Amino acid sequence: MTTEHWSPPASGADWLSALSELRAHGQGAVLATITEVRGHSPRDVGAKMVVTTETNHGSIGGGNMEATVIDRARAILGADASGDEANRVTTMTFALNEYANNQHGNQCCGGEVSVILEHVAARPVIAIFGLGHVGQEIARIMARHEVILHLTDSRNDVVDGLVADVLTSGPASVHLHTSPAPESVVATLPKGAHVLVLTHDHTEDLILCDAALRHGQLGTIGLIGSRAKWLRFHKELVDLEHPEAAVQQIQCPIGVPGIGGKHPGVIAVSVAADLLQTMSQVRS
Repeated sequence: MTTEHWSPPASGADWLSALSELRAHGQGAVLATITEVRGHSPRDVGAKMVVTTETNHGSIGGGNMEATVIDRARAILGADASGDEANRVTTMTFALNEYANNQHGNQCCGGEVSVILEHVAARPVIAIFGLGHVGQEIARIMARHEVILHLTDSRNDVVDGLVADVLTSGPASVHLHTSPAPESVVATLPKGAHVLVLTHDHTEDLILCDAALRHGQLGTIGLIGSRAKWLRFHKELVDLEHPEAAVQQIQCPIGVPGIGGKHPGVIAVSVAADLLQTMSQVRS
């Protein structure tokens, strides 16, 4: 299984396909729907359009109305990126006559149209590197949540065995990667993704930590290991010319403090609880 760089839906994609693809890859959008029409309108009640920060899919009628809705939708997405929870659902009403004060030209259909804008938040993205005992246990827990889950291992015989178990166990969108260079997957992750590094090889762990820091826009980076391992990694990452402040973003050891035990199931519960708590704080 290879790693592919995901591209947003083409501008000609229908709104439903586009929204499904965006959600599957952890991208937010705004869904605009005509809810009421009085008099004449270029589109009927129920017409929909999906708006992202760069593209839009479907149409609610074009002209000033559609252009103004796109502007408002992108303002909502911008507020979401800055952590502002306001205006997740917004209603706009347009008078389609020559007397209306419009930004993008006049529409003289003669009617009045109401449009509801619903913010479809991006689902959290979690990337687990290393699918040994602990990695598999964490994957099983997180697959039961509304997240985008990237599961990566450099060993060819590891990922395939997870397909039936993980893909059918919950609502998560799961992407499986087998790559001799798992750090290439890091580069494909969206802004705000949460990364867990727990491979079978400490050299691979270090390469992944280096790649995660070079990404520069990840939400969190967790590294499994002891404090002794972290002291060595800290020195090597600084030697790789990462700023001290950046290196300190890596959490090691991982998990909720106070939950002891070395059994993979116990570690996984601790790590998953810490991750869910972090994602809850981000949403709030």
